[in-house]
Amino acid sequence: MKVLVLGAGAVGGYFGGRLIESGVDVTFLVRKKRQQQINGKGLFINSIHGDIQLEPKTLVSGEEVRTFDVIIFATKAQHLEGAIQAVEPYVGPSTTIIPLLNGISHIYRLQEVFGKDKIIGGFCFIETTLNDIGHVVQTSKSHQISFGELDGERSSRIESIQTLFSETSASFKLSDNILQDMWHKYLFITTLSGITTLMRSSVGPILEVKDGEKLTLQLFEEVASIMEAADAPIADDIVDKQMATMKMQHYNMKASMLRDIEKGISIEVDHLQGYLLTLADRFNLEVPLLRVIYQHLKVYEINLNKK
Repeated sequence: MKVLVLGAGAVGGYFGGRLIESGVDVTFLVRKKRQQQINGKGLFINSIHGDIQLEPKTLVSGEEVRTFDVIIFATKAQHLEGAIQAVEPYVGPSTTIIPLLNGISHIYRLQEVFGKDKIIGGFCFIETTLNDIGHVVQTSKSHQISFGELDGERSSRIESIQTLFSETSASFKLSDNILQDMWHKYLFITTLSGITTLMRSSVGPILEVKDGEKLTLQLFEEVASIMEAADAPIADDIVDKQMATMKMQHYNMKASMLRDIEKGISIEVDHLQGYLLTLADRFNLEVPLLRVIYQHLKVYEINLNKK
């Protein structure tokens, strides 16, 4: 099977690299500047799970138009529309698309463009970034992708993909309840990104300060209340479990959104916090902390766009 990874940044570069390391036929679809960087110096992954240096195949949109068996969307949500246009020439009748974006609304957009039959569920847990010279730097114990049919079926294509991914040093986990898993990840990442960007801090100091744990729990509860009102398939005890998970994060853990702010680049605020506030307004829910976080992040965007 031939795999196309959209993006060779922090997430795409890491997981695509691990697939290549295991012998999978992977091509990266990238921008021209990133292609020149990779073709000239290779792809470097500096990871607590082992460093690797690769010379992967790359494409720029429009080059060598051919179809792939699996396409992994490893781009930020704010780049989704451009990513869709870039990928369209490489989608064939039997292509399976695995999106790793945070949130949930992108699933509906991808289904609208490519058809429901081509889209499966997916997400990842990893702390990784690109450094100033384009190396992928991965620092978390967790380096997992979860994927599965949105209806939970153990289809033949899912089992084929599971076999393809089974020999990697990263964790590629087949889920029989991927839709619930995606909503749970959405809950966690919205809270993690929201509280760390609001405080401009990693998790450790936030939980250490007097009311930090209380505010984190409040944000979890506000987000969960929106999801419950929207009939999202979240577990009854998910807030308690995720609060416990938050406390287990290492002291310097930061959401990727905070790292993006520190770099002075665009963020996924409308896709994450914004979409949830749309649902909150629909159901007339009071979510004051989430609303403050959203306004705070939108002010960042306004100031960023003035530069």
